[in-house]
Amino acid sequence: MSNTAMPQSAGTAAGYNVLAIVGFILAFVFNIAGLVVSLIALSKIKKTGERGRGLAIAGVIISIVSIIFGIIYIAVVLPAIMNSMPTTY
Repeated sequence: MSNTAMPQSAGTAAGYNVLAIVGFILAFVFNIAGLVVSLIALSKIKKTGERGRGLAIAGVIISIVSIIFGIIYIAVVLPAIMNSMPTTY
């Protein structure tokens, strides 16, 4: 059988992966930590068959987008703001 997820019986449902939830929340506050935790959650979800894959993927996407916006802000917007400030001698 090529399915790596653990089968669940009809009476029990797999719970949400806690790391997926934590990674999703961290993606908004600490984007690098959110990325790492979300990637770990995706790996664990693949092995255990828990729920939360969508949260983990959203955590990865939100983290990457916020990291990219942070880099753009530091590289483009911040120097533009600094150059527009008046200098006094």
